Amino acid sequence: TTHPIRTTDAGGELIKEAQKIIDAVMELRNKANFLNNILAGKLNLGIIPTVSTYILPNEIFSFLNKNPQIELNIKEMTTESIIKSLKSGELDAGIISTPYSAADEFYQDFLFNEELMLYSGAESVQKKDCFVVPEDIDVNKVWLLEEGNCLRTQFENICHLKENSLKPKNLEFLASNVNTLIQMVDKVGGITILSEIGVQQLSDVQKQKVSRFIKPFPYREISLIYYKPTYKQKIIDELISEVRTSMEQKLNFYKDRENYKSVKPE
Repeated sequence: TTHPIRTTDAGGELIKEAQKIIDAVMELRNKANFLNNILAGKLNLGIIPTVSTYILPNEIFSFLNKNPQIELNIKEMTTESIIKSLKSGELDAGIISTPYSAADEFYQDFLFNEELMLYSGAESVQKKDCFVVPEDIDVNKVWLLEEGNCLRTQFENICHLKENSLKPKNLEFLASNVNTLIQMVDKVGGITILSEIGVQQLSDVQKQKVSRFIKPFPYREISLIYYKPTYKQKIIDELISEVRTSMEQKLNFYKDRENYKSVKPE
């Protein structure tokens, strides 16, 4: 048929009610697992893109391999979308950069602190003793993420930035992914910001383009937030432990804490 198939209004209401029943059954299963001290069940998790890209194939996969009875339903979302979805019940938990005022009403568990670095093309940054002074950055050569991305705001808080003059004047470019900006720097030149966990996925050639700011090194805080404790709390606690332990072993912050300064995400 050439006509799209859709449910009737009555059918749509039945689907909604059926979903409520399925959700209730899943909640009963989670409760039973909790009471029997079994680490199992489903967790709906939202993660900001500048974190999910890097912890999904590492810490998250490791967590799932260790806990085969746990099912994670993960969505890449902006901080604002995560907060809205937590309030509506669509998500059980979210991973965002903190402190964030709109998340103050939620429970928050710290995950890790990571250094913020520069990724630049040849001759795009001036260095002093191998480090970059924020005031020396040519703000006309910076590639930024779209508005509403906390990593963009953190970059703006480190340096007074504006849009890149390297792009064609007839190009309106809004990037939602750090990897896109990395490709732009590789092809066109310029500068962008990169979180430390992102460096690990770069090629050896690309790693040569990474620079650190002068001390105190800027860092951002990453936390897991949730609306209220539920029978999924044991899953949340184990996930937090997995991520924390892994990050403490590989991030610069934990080797030299006194030489770091926090950069707020708003």
